[in-house]
Amino acid sequence: MSRTLCVRWTIAPAIAPRPLINCNRCGGLKPYRCGGKFRVNANGKRIDVWLIYRCVDCDNSWNFAILERRNRRDIEPALLAAFESNDPDLVRRHAFDGAMLRGRAGRIEESPGVTARKELLDGEPGRATALELELRLEGTTPLRLDRLLAGELGLSRSRLQALDNRRRLTFEPDGAKALRKPLRNGLAVRIDLAEESDCTAIVSAACR
Repeated sequence: MSRTLCVRWTIAPAIAPRPLINCNRCGGLKPYRCGGKFRVNANGKRIDVWLIYRCVDCDNSWNFAILERRNRRDIEPALLAAFESNDPDLVRRHAFDGAMLRGRAGRIEESPGVTARKELLDGEPGRATALELELRLEGTTPLRLDRLLAGELGLSRSRLQALDNRRRLTFEPDGAKALRKPLRNGLAVRIDLAEESDCTAIVSAACR
């Protein structure tokens, strides 16, 4: 039986990214927070949908365009109803879409805080001497890989670097200095723990 424990980590930002907008009330560049509500405007058969953001200092509003001049018949009735009712899951999906938000606002402020949902795919924690971590990202985050691994596995970043130097860490797709780079969706991390005295504790942390 394989001594490798395979675990999928689904990583989600804990705090939604905030656009940096020139606030015409404050007179400078300010972060705007998501207000949790959509604004739906109908002009004849054309529909506009915005997610409302507000300045953290003065509450001035800014509209994050989701749909623009879209023909009503091209929008599924259930989706339109979700916009009109401020469906929380739909708000979250758009609020955490850092790439789209950056495309609209130009600059965004991202928090490194994340949550990790762990799913055991294969192997037995009590027998494992190696870890294979499959990373899936729900949203964008500036968090570096070494900080994620350190926090979730209970290891110092210097020890992770030492494991990497000893070729006990491998990455797929392979990349130089992967530990110091922001998380990438689909990255697979393999850690050989056969020579580590606290192997059992590390393996346990990987799946809880």
